[in-house]
Amino acid sequence: MSSQQHDAVSDDPAALRVNGERLWQNLMEMAAIGATDKGGNSRLTLSPEDSAGRRKFIADCQQLGMTVTSDAIGNLFCRYAGTDSRADAVVMGSHLDTQPKGGRFDGVYGVLAALEVIRTFSDAGIRPKRSVEIAVWTNEEGARFTPAMMGSAVFAGIMPLAEALERQDSDGISVERALKQEQWAGESPFGRPFDAYFEAHIEQGPVLEASQRTIGVVTGGQAIRWLDITVEGHSAHAGTTPMASRRDALLAVAAMAAELERVAARFAPEGMLTIGELTIASPSRNTIPGSITLSLDLRHPDDEVLARFDSECRLALAAVAEGRGVQVTVKQHWLSAATPFDSDCVDRVDSAARMLGYIHQRIISGAGHDAIHIAKHCPTTMIFIPCAGGISHNEAESIEPDHAEQGANVLLQAVWGRANR
Repeated sequence: MSSQQHDAVSDDPAALRVNGERLWQNLMEMAAIGATDKGGNSRLTLSPEDSAGRRKFIADCQQLGMTVTSDAIGNLFCRYAGTDSRADAVVMGSHLDTQPKGGRFDGVYGVLAALEVIRTFSDAGIRPKRSVEIAVWTNEEGARFTPAMMGSAVFAGIMPLAEALERQDSDGISVERALKQEQWAGESPFGRPFDAYFEAHIEQGPVLEASQRTIGVVTGGQAIRWLDITVEGHSAHAGTTPMASRRDALLAVAAMAAELERVAARFAPEGMLTIGELTIASPSRNTIPGSITLSLDLRHPDDEVLARFDSECRLALAAVAEGRGVQVTVKQHWLSAATPFDSDCVDRVDSAARMLGYIHQRIISGAGHDAIHIAKHCPTTMIFIPCAGGISHNEAESIEPDHAEQGANVLLQAVWGRANR
């Protein structure tokens, strides 16, 4: 930056803009770590690929003179010092872990947009009053360890550390063991105060693209319930057991799925239902399935409506089980209540988008994010940008470079204003 440009920015910080080409290049460099054959990413939590992505990010932060710490669950915090060391920091962030075959932008966009904001401050030679930090939360996806958003839940006191450390992946490796293997556990304290938290993210849905808006001003997150369901029938020989005599757990589950779809239709369009996992115990080609476990993901913006949705699903499952002579057990695995975001933070994002001349709208997040947990800890909001076709958790996930740049500019202005208030 020339001295003339530096003076202009010093006089008017609203003139600050990120370097969109640099941001995109950084996104592509991160995408090369754990790249899949179909253009996606695979960086499961606390895997060697996740660690490689973290190390690259840390190196980029250290080049800017940022200090780096981690806590006992492996959350990273990279700090750009402000002029008032006593003031609570404004924090940006998201996550670097992905689904087993995920996209290049889910989570990572928020981390690298935050890094580009700090690079822009550094280029301009300016520091805000409050320090600004970037958080990289551990196990946001919940793909290797459950539940999702684990790191932010532990930090915010929503999930006990001991419980999180005991969680195991499908190979029986615990979070505690993985942290030791990859050497990410640190001593940064949980729950230390933040002035505010801002998270940039791809929408992971089709609303912004359909409405031709480039910025989503996120006002809160909808409620989510994860249920674990077990259906117990009776295993028997596939060639000797007449159809009328069978207690086939899989056919019962098929009937249950059809009934659940009918229940979901009564709560549409806000209510959504997904069976994401289904496992046959001791599967065999010539054995009638006797025991099946499945997951059920229920979502709705209203807590009370979600509770009714849950109740009607349980009634439908019980009715099918009774009619088919099987047993069904339903247990709640996880609950995330509907979460409104802070009005000041939301207004700052809205004002930044308006000042920058970007077409925007207010929107509720349909997906769970670390911001949902952090909103219980400090004033919080999110910034959405469109993704092509609303596709996410998929190797085909895609965004436009211009949208990435615009979202980062909104993040920059909102954070700068909050950090200097």
